[in-house]
Amino acid sequence: MRFAFLALAVVMAAGAADNGKTLGNPTAPIRIEIYSDFACPACRTFHEQTLPMIVRDYVMSGKVAIVNREFPLNIPAHKHSREAAAYATAAGRLGIYQPVADALFRAQDSWNETGKVWETVASVLSAEQQKKVQTIMKDPTVAAEVQRDVDAGTKEKINSTPSIFLIRGAQRLPIPTPVNYGFLRSLIDGYLK
Repeated sequence: MRFAFLALAVVMAAGAADNGKTLGNPTAPIRIEIYSDFACPACRTFHEQTLPMIVRDYVMSGKVAIVNREFPLNIPAHKHSREAAAYATAAGRLGIYQPVADALFRAQDSWNETGKVWETVASVLSAEQQKKVQTIMKDPTVAAEVQRDVDAGTKEKINSTPSIFLIRGAQRLPIPTPVNYGFLRSLIDGYLK
C-alpha cells in the first residue's frame, strides 16, 4: 500500500502542469480529459472504479496523462458543486488535488446535502495545508480557473458529467459514458500501437 501511495505521489508530481490537476506525465502520448462535477453520482463511480484502473494500467507507466476539468452543473441538486470545484482547484495549486478530489467524491452525499464542503476538504489536509488552501481560495484566479474549465466544456457542447475525451495529437475522441473499461482499454491500446 505504501508503495502505491509513493508511486502515485511521483505520478502527481510529474503532472505539476495544469495547476496540479494533471495526473501523470504531461508529455504522455495519450491524454484523457475528464470533465466532472463533484456532486455527480456517475462522476463518483467513474472516479472510484474506473480511474484507478487507468492510473494502474496506463498512467503509472507514462503512457497516459489524466487532465481533470471542473464542470459543476448549474442545477439545484448540485448547489455546492462550484464551491467543491474551487476548493479542489485551490488544493491543486499545492499539488494535492487528488486527495481532495478523493475526499469530495467519497463524502459526496454528506457535503452535497449539508453544504459543509470545507469540512470535507479540511479532513484530508494538515493544518498548514488548510491555511494555504483557505488563502488560495481568496484569489479570484481560482474561480476564474473553474470558469475556464466550464467555458471549455461548454464549447465542447458538454451537458452531462462525466464527459471524457481521449486525445492523441490532433485526434480528440469523446468516450461514451458510463465508461466500459474494456472498450476504453482497446481504444488506448489501439492508439498506442
